[in-house]
Parts: sequence; structure tokens; C-alpha cells
Amino acid sequence: MGGVTAASAAPIVLVLGDEELLATRAVTETVTAARAADPGADVREYQAGQLTVGEIDEMLSPSLFGGRRVLVLRSGQDARKDLTAALLAYAKNPDPEVQLVVQHLGAAKGKAFADGLKAAGAQVLAATKLKGHRDRVAFVRDEFRRAGARCTDDAAEVLIAAVGNDLRELAAACSQLIADTDGRIGADTVSRYYRGRVEVSGFTVADATMVGDLPAALEALRWALHVGVDPVPIADALADGIRTVARVASAGRGSPYQLASSLGMPPWKVERAQRQARGWTPDALVDAMRAAAECNAAVKGGSDDRAYALEKAVFSVAAARQQGGAR
Repeated sequence: MGGVTAASAAPIVLVLGDEELLATRAVTETVTAARAADPGADVREYQAGQLTVGEIDEMLSPSLFGGRRVLVLRSGQDARKDLTAALLAYAKNPDPEVQLVVQHLGAAKGKAFADGLKAAGAQVLAATKLKGHRDRVAFVRDEFRRAGARCTDDAAEVLIAAVGNDLRELAAACSQLIADTDGRIGADTVSRYYRGRVEVSGFTVADATMVGDLPAALEALRWALHVGVDPVPIADALADGIRTVARVASAGRGSPYQLASSLGMPPWKVERAQRQARGWTPDALVDAMRAAAECNAAVKGGSDDRAYALEKAVFSVAAARQQGGAR
């Protein structure tokens, strides 16, 4: 994945996609470039769903005072039909002194508006969510590159395992590492820096496993083992996660606060287990408990390969959820 590139001079810019960090960054960089070209640029920002045709006409009409103008429309998918019609008509012959920046989620809602802007020649800046692990590795490497630093693929892998998949958290982590190091980032650098995060690794593995996110669960497990977390608490966390979901699921419906006292656990834990319980059947939970028991026996019984026992358990629990406990 390449980094978002600001459209410094395009009269119409369409920021398309539902990844908030990339969309915000694309708009900010476009406005910054406009101000660099003309420090006196008049920048105005609106929510598209609250904007009237009269207001847009005023902003897009020639200015008596001249100078560059930038109009940013947030949530373009919410624009009403009369507004989209006016903007698409304008897009066919835009004012060179005005830059129209439309941020649009890119989903089905308001699709005709986005398609019309593309057809009119708008410069499109992609801000779609990153789907795969390799895209996130590329994102991390781009973050370092943008700041003039360097990072290996291994370092990016370890950072994602430590921080998770949220782009805002990853971007913040990259900034912090760049500020605190010489800018040459290897896997050992990241491991040393994030060693303080290991106390939650067992629960991170369990949480990802219980919602069926196998790649995230395996990344967290490998990270925990990489930095020396004892396999026993990881096995315990996995077993506890399964037991908690089973208890909460069998308690029936109710608010976390209602169920908390009867189950003897804090409301936040009930709420998390309720979310995790979606997609689980009673038979699947039985199979998951069996896999966790086998894992505990191997890990605590001095198995020759405790890492393999943990990885096998993660696969087995994820498979049980996917298959619904089919026998």
C-alpha cells in the first residue's frame, strides 16, 4: 500500500474510503498543500448532510477579493440529492481558484455522487481500510519512510503483534519509536521497547481467538513467546476466556449490569463475553473446552514443545467456532 498523496492543485479531490486515519490525513495534507501554495487561502469545512445548495453556491461563486479557496465536505455520502446535483454540475467546469475536497466513505450510500465526481475527473485519494496483514506491514514501513526512518519487515511484524491492527495506534507507535531511537528500527528494537506490554499478551491471544480472528491470535501468541512470556498464563487465559463465554452465554439475555452480580464478575467482563459469544454454539464451546484442557495438560505437564501445544489449541478453538461444534 502506498501512502496517501496530497492533491496540491487538483480542482476537485475525492477522498474515498472508510479508514478514518487515512481519510483525515488525506484531507489535512490537501489543505496544508493549498495553504503552502497560498498562505491566505480561505478554507471552509462543512458536513455535507447539513449543507444547502444556497450555501454551496455562495462558496463556489467568484470572490470579489480573489485568492484561493478550499471547500472541504465531510461525509459526502450524506449529501442530499439537490446538493449532489449542484456539485456534479459544478464539477464539469470548476473554478481554477477553488479546490473542492469531498470526503466519502465509499460504500453504497451516495455512490452516484462519488461516481459522478470520478467521471468529472476528480483526483481520487484512496482511504479504504487495510484488509490483509501484508497491507498493514506496508503501512508501518511507509510510516517510518515518511519520517525519514527505516524499518525492516520483521520489525513491522513485531510492532503489529505488540500494538494490534488499529492504524491510529500503529501510527502513534511508529512516531514514538522514531522519536526515541536513531531511526533505524529492527525487530530487536521493537521487542525491547514493547517488553512492558507482555503482561496482557495471554488475554490478547484469548480475546482474538474467541472472536475467530485467527491471524491476530497467532500474531499475539508468537509475539508473547518471542518476548519470553511463560506459556502457562497464556494457556490459563485461553481456558478462562472459553469458560467465561460459556457461563455468560448460558446465563441468557440481560444487561451486563444485571448479569454481573449473579455471575460474580464485573460488568465489563460480562459485556466483553457477550460480544465474544456471538457465533458460538453450545457444542462448539464444549469442543473448545476440550482443546483448552488438552493444551493445559501439555503446557503444565512439561510437554517438549509447549509453543506447539498453544498454537494447536488456538487453531482448534478457532475451528470449533467456525464449524459450530459439528462432530
